[in-house]
Amino acid sequence: MVEANKELFDRFAKVHTAYGLNEEGHQAEFNKVGEEVLKVIREWENRLCHQSEKAGYANYTGGLAEKFQAEIKSHFPLIDHVGIIVKKRSPASDGFTLKKLL
Repeated sequence: MVEANKELFDRFAKVHTAYGLNEEGHQAEFNKVGEEVLKVIREWENRLCHQSEKAGYANYTGGLAEKFQAEIKSHFPLIDHVGIIVKKRSPASDGFTLKKLL
């Protein structure tokens, strides 16, 4: 998966690192590139699980999908933050921010 999409994953790795250092400053770029990465990840996860189901191992597909996601998160721990937008309250507020999924 990574080898077939090396350029995209290299770009995401750079954005992921920058996002880890400054979430607010890189949120838009992280969401944009992360959305593309999530499409690739879902496609490959579907291929993997579909092959297992066709081979008669449907009972193990859930565990296989969880292991696949765990492996992704081991390389990109902030991948769950893709799609989050931060809305700030008015300046007179207490500085509270709310993160919300798109």
